[in-house]
Amino acid sequence: MTDSRHGAPEVAAVTTAEAAPVPGPPAGGNPVAPPGVRTADVVVTPGVVARLTRGVIGSGITVSHTPLTGQKLADLPESTPEDVDAAFARAREAQLHWAGVPVGERAAVLLRFHDLLLDRQSEVLDLIQAETGKARLHAHEEVQSVAVAARHYGRKGPAYLRPKAHTGVVPFLTKVTELRHPRGVVGQIAPWNYPFELSVGDALPAFVAGNAVVMKPDTQTALTALWARELLIEAGLPEEVWQVVLGEGPVIGPAVVARADYVSFTGSTRTGREVAQSAAARLVGSSLELGGKNAMLVLHDADVEKAAAGAVRGCFSSAGQLCISIERLYVHASVADAFLERFTARTKALRLGTGLAYGADMGSLVSQRQLDAVTRHVEDAVSRGATVLAGGRPRPDVGPLFYEPTVLEGVEPSMAVCAEETFGPVVSVHRFQDEDEAVALANATPYGLNASVWTADGRRGRALAARLRTGTVNVNEAYAAAYGSAQAPMGGMGDSGLGRRHGSEGILKYTEAQTVAHQRVMPLAPAFGLDDEKYAEFMTRSLRVMKALRLR
Repeated sequence: MTDSRHGAPEVAAVTTAEAAPVPGPPAGGNPVAPPGVRTADVVVTPGVVARLTRGVIGSGITVSHTPLTGQKLADLPESTPEDVDAAFARAREAQLHWAGVPVGERAAVLLRFHDLLLDRQSEVLDLIQAETGKARLHAHEEVQSVAVAARHYGRKGPAYLRPKAHTGVVPFLTKVTELRHPRGVVGQIAPWNYPFELSVGDALPAFVAGNAVVMKPDTQTALTALWARELLIEAGLPEEVWQVVLGEGPVIGPAVVARADYVSFTGSTRTGREVAQSAAARLVGSSLELGGKNAMLVLHDADVEKAAAGAVRGCFSSAGQLCISIERLYVHASVADAFLERFTARTKALRLGTGLAYGADMGSLVSQRQLDAVTRHVEDAVSRGATVLAGGRPRPDVGPLFYEPTVLEGVEPSMAVCAEETFGPVVSVHRFQDEDEAVALANATPYGLNASVWTADGRRGRALAARLRTGTVNVNEAYAAAYGSAQAPMGGMGDSGLGRRHGSEGILKYTEAQTVAHQRVMPLAPAFGLDDEKYAEFMTRSLRVMKALRLR
């Protein structure tokens, strides 16, 4: 049970003795942002690691590295399946008490967490950058998303979980109430690419619903998740309610799935299928946010300047290592040249950087595996006739895992970059003649996670959006408008997953629904001297009356 967003990302360590000479910047390459004075080893000290890992059950040692330089970042506890057993035992005991805490008090923890997060965001921004290599502004997207989720479920959680009255089989005589009970202990497997948002962001509604969580974050980004746990405990979450286990995906992942009362997974489609099968075999529910090959459509009436800026955000945020990022651009032929002129110029101007500070426009890939995948897709496309309009090369002068933001044209269906999820800073551009063609091209994939439509006509954009087979569609934005709207559901269709995060579905999935029906005055059976035939006639008349009264 491992993949590029779940298993260890294989960040190679680099020592001074074995490091090869670093070449200078290539001619015409993306500019480099100033490195800054703060480095990963300054912010991730042994004392910080010891503090954050306190309480993690692990009998071994595993190591993480920073993708910014390849240097060792931290020694971390490594868990075994037996350690996972112990974590679930602790969580089950704590969950019984936590479920008894009034839902308003549980939700209040999230509101306190919200304020603490905004006050101390610089701490987690440093960790996110050190562990993922992403630019600081892209790390801040995670802070924004988590704060929005904390506020939303802190305010709306009690209403989502409140007992709901329903019309009974016989109105006024049958009183029906829907209750929501926590599932118990949620097993959560979180990826490395958005280690703050996809760890605590997904756990927050589970806690409000009265569950405990046993989480397996990716080892590469464990410190970010552990910082979130520490802050949530400071905000009032009982420590034992959130357990964290660390270790190799193929070993620890199945152990978590095998013990959970519900499974929350974010990662690749291949591994998601394995998780779903394992959970289904135990009749345990699961939510899966999986891969994407997301399309952006630029219509003939789009503002090409704004569309170009939006495409840069959509394609190259977090170096393209984002499930909902844009990997396919479909541009109307009438505006394609103007759009590409602006888009490639913006792409070539993006500043690459390693500093733990604002200023860089794009950071590093997270692992050698990701760099190899990006390189393979670009080289395969070029060898088969695609043209590089921007980028197309690694940048070891900046860091061992940097790759320039890349724009390809002339990509054909036989090329790997056309059908496979690249999960890196690479986008292919295609021209279309009419909107029906664009919709067909955008839908010609088994994935269905996110899409983007750019047009001056909002009504037309929304109508076209409804024809796209994706869980979210953004009109005149790339991904942030839909994802950031926490009251609305977010998730995938087809090979992009099952279930939803955000909104009512994002919290109710962590509950079991119970219907309590209280029958009053008369039973649903012959009574008051009615024989079977008279009772049947009475019920027939009653059913006709209820339809006439438009009762539901």
